[in-house]
Amino acid sequence: MFTTISNIWKVSDLRNRILFTLLMILVFRIGSFIPVPNVNAKVLAEFGKDNPLFGMLNTFSGGALQNFSIFAMSITPYITASIIVQLLSMGVIAKFEEWSKEGDAGRKRLGQITRYGTIVLGMIQAFGLSVTFNNNAPGLITDTSWTGYALITITLTAGTAFLMWLGEQITDKGIGNGISILIFAGIIAGVENGATTVYNTWFADVEPEALGMSFVKLALLLFGAVLVMAAIVFVQQGVRRIPVQYAKRAAGGKQAGGQNSHIPLKVNAAGVIPVIFASSLLMFPVTISQFFPGNVVTDWIRAELAFGRPLYVAFEVILIIFFTYFYTFVQINPVQLSDGMKKNGGFIPGIRPGKPTEMFITRVMNRITLSGALFLAAISAMPAIFMGATGLNLFFGGTGLLIVVGVALETMKQVEGQLLQRHYKGFIRNR
Repeated sequence: MFTTISNIWKVSDLRNRILFTLLMILVFRIGSFIPVPNVNAKVLAEFGKDNPLFGMLNTFSGGALQNFSIFAMSITPYITASIIVQLLSMGVIAKFEEWSKEGDAGRKRLGQITRYGTIVLGMIQAFGLSVTFNNNAPGLITDTSWTGYALITITLTAGTAFLMWLGEQITDKGIGNGISILIFAGIIAGVENGATTVYNTWFADVEPEALGMSFVKLALLLFGAVLVMAAIVFVQQGVRRIPVQYAKRAAGGKQAGGQNSHIPLKVNAAGVIPVIFASSLLMFPVTISQFFPGNVVTDWIRAELAFGRPLYVAFEVILIIFFTYFYTFVQINPVQLSDGMKKNGGFIPGIRPGKPTEMFITRVMNRITLSGALFLAAISAMPAIFMGATGLNLFFGGTGLLIVVGVALETMKQVEGQLLQRHYKGFIRNR
């Protein structure tokens, strides 16, 4: 491992990308402590103590929400806008569907639409957060005039737009997916708050004879975390290899083809995207409901869709399964895969080329994707179950571990690829 780390610093391009990424994370963390104008952030401390939704949002923002900083909304509006644009590209809006099939040029147009959507959703969420928090934590907003709210809304939206730009810069000039890296950094920053919660609950002001049980609980918590991380790595690295043979053919007077290969289908090809999408989408109706206090429907939404509630967990599981299938089939298209194999003279042993191959690949993908989706759903439901069983308001749970481990693995693979291109050994050893 130390040799590999040494090799990373020998490659100037890779070294610069890592340093750039770290610099952007530092900018993100500094911005998390810059408060918006006309706000008394200390008022939020009491309000957020026993509020599950606030705790989850604060964890994903890296503590920026608790400080009511310029990055308080994190990049949730961008994620929500991405979900909406991708869903609209599935035949709902013909122009979006056309752009989605045009390659890089189409993706750039959809990316521009996503950015505009981020600004619109950001302004809605920013105003909703300001009004809601001030209603529930009186004194938070020091200037409750329309101009005061407008200034806060513009500032929070500008912070989200800046984070969106920051994520794109990390993707282009740094290492890893920029948006995922920012979420990763925010969750890691919340580990300190989680450790403080555990200490205050199990160790502070505890009778000496009860300390032994507290250490047992801590050991079980750490052991469970290690098991969950091991399971995440196991599933994330799980691959179903479908064998492919290529027929020999004459090309320029020489025999070509005749090779054996395989199609690697990952058990969880969607990675952590379904979890992020599901969490962001579930926050949206709660945010909108804040605009209509005292209404029977909106009050029910705020009560029943609160983080950890049974209905919230049920919807989260359903959305994760849906987005796992959706994102997997967006990334791996069985029709295109089958057509590509047929054009190159490839076939799966025992399966006829064309439609039978497409149906076979689809059937295999459906089976392994179901396993990955159920695993993601189970991991995501863990925080609610854990908090119910222990009474700890610990939001760095299964979802946080899943995102942290998933992003770390994907980033490590990018580093691995850069090293292998330059004939250096990476972290992963093939046995």
